[in-house]
Amino acid sequence: MKEPGEKITGYHWIMFLICFLATALAGTVSTLMSVYLPVAVKDVMGHQDPGQFNRISGYINSVFILGAAFGGLFAGWISDRWGRKTAVIFSIACYGTFTIVNGYMPHWWGIVACRFLSGVGMGAVLVTTTTLMMEEWPVRSRAIFMGILSISFPVGIFSAGVIDLFVSSWRQAFLVGIIPVIIAFLSIFLLRESVSWKLSRSVFTRKATGLMRPAKQIRLNLLKGSLIFGTMLIGLWAVFSWLPTWIQTLVKEGDGQNERGLSMMMLGMGGLVGGFISGWIINALGLRKSMLLCFGICALFSLLLFKTNNEIKPLVYAGILIIALAFGISQGVLSVYIPLLFPVAVRGRATGFCFNIGRFFTAAAVLFVGVLVSELGGYGSALFAFSFIFLAGFLVLLLTPDEPAVSEAEPTGQVAEQIILKNN
Repeated sequence: MKEPGEKITGYHWIMFLICFLATALAGTVSTLMSVYLPVAVKDVMGHQDPGQFNRISGYINSVFILGAAFGGLFAGWISDRWGRKTAVIFSIACYGTFTIVNGYMPHWWGIVACRFLSGVGMGAVLVTTTTLMMEEWPVRSRAIFMGILSISFPVGIFSAGVIDLFVSSWRQAFLVGIIPVIIAFLSIFLLRESVSWKLSRSVFTRKATGLMRPAKQIRLNLLKGSLIFGTMLIGLWAVFSWLPTWIQTLVKEGDGQNERGLSMMMLGMGGLVGGFISGWIINALGLRKSMLLCFGICALFSLLLFKTNNEIKPLVYAGILIIALAFGISQGVLSVYIPLLFPVAVRGRATGFCFNIGRFFTAAAVLFVGVLVSELGGYGSALFAFSFIFLAGFLVLLLTPDEPAVSEAEPTGQVAEQIILKNN
């Protein structure tokens, strides 16, 4: 028989559904512009200058990641200051609203502005939904459902590819933002505030439950978490942002719409399977070895994918699928690894920092891919150059051999509510 604090209630399922759909739609929004990028930029530019096309495409891709970095940091502060529920609703409404507006922009600078603001919401939702789930889901089954939550983002990536296959107009495709706006509105009435967050706000909790950790340890965990998450993030977004454009250069006949859509579907499916099996990978190998495996696969198959192919063939899609599989596993591992490095009182800000500080460098890196195209002789060589970041992540893990100190003693959900009631 389950203890009261281990029971999964109807509210838990509602909360999980909201978090899953919000994160999935964030995945759709994050890659939708990448899928339609060649078409959208040509539409708003009005001419075909290759140099300016690459520069504007780089602005659009990189500013979205920059917005995500600001959004994650800002949402972490809102989450710790005003509560998890408020932060979740803000993040969903933000990326949904500016995705809709994006589709009506007549000039490229308007698209850049909307992509920045929708990026703010996307970066925020990855922090807020993860934090809420970590605190409200029963501990015994938490890792399983956190792994399932991690596959929601690749579900959204897959959906972006599906949208591209069936919707030729990029402006119509961006009306998908209506769905998260509706979810944000419903969340006002359906979501509850995290009782773990309420508990962390009281002074007695810090003494009675021992949740506060030394500041030095928190700083070390911030550095470790930021480096590990950031190196994977830079490589991931360099590939995600420019893969459709690279695929376009391999297409010898036709407009490349089907090839681009299929490549994004491979990214989505690989990430979906990887995230789903991440829990079993962790149980078999441990967190550190699982991440080493992910970094190693990404480095090896980036070499094979971007340096050995100059035309579309089945091996191209197979390589994309394998890299996406490693991406998916890494996100499942990191969604458990990062939040549990920090106590509840600072978890929103600390998780937001680790998830997003690397995005500032990622934005510059994604922009720099466009610059390197002409210097290195093509998108394939430019993407391969940035794949060396996976080796950097591999080395960081080798230099931090210890597993994270994960504790299941921290009160969550119903247990935290019982503590509040007992002490009032």
